[in-house]
Amino acid sequence: MLIESGSPVAADQRIDISLTINGETRALQVAPWTTLLDLLRERLDLTGTKKGCDHGQCGACTVLVNGTRVNSCLVLAVMKDGAEITTVEGLASLQGPGSNALHPLQEAFIEHDAFQCGYCTPGQLCSSVGLLNEGHAKSREEIREAMSGNICRCGAYTNIVDAIEDVMQAGGSR
Repeated sequence: MLIESGSPVAADQRIDISLTINGETRALQVAPWTTLLDLLRERLDLTGTKKGCDHGQCGACTVLVNGTRVNSCLVLAVMKDGAEITTVEGLASLQGPGSNALHPLQEAFIEHDAFQCGYCTPGQLCSSVGLLNEGHAKSREEIREAMSGNICRCGAYTNIVDAIEDVMQAGGSR
């Protein structure tokens, strides 16, 4: 038995949570140990979020939680009850309800060829959106530092920074 908040939790017990994922509110029952990453990929079939290292070191699993970038492999789904989650599949919806337009960062990644194999791209995109939301990075060096938690094994870093810098200079839109 696991102990949570002083009450025993049986191994087969599920906990009711509510998450707004990419604009859609979902009532879910999850095991207490289910990571947000596994919930998104395995239960909700949102496979854009990648499982890379499963230790929070590569950033492939980055999603936005209430607008802030989070490594979803390090967060239990029950800890985010009531949160608003945006995955790479939902970035276009940030442009407005029913929007089919790409997010400006998605457009910039295409324009600047900011990906090669594409495995890290969903995490890079979500982290980039979070970086712009934070508003702390003002230079290329600050962008690089702020994005250092997202690894690209293909080495597309220069193009990724170019894309982020382009959108940042345009005021977050293009």
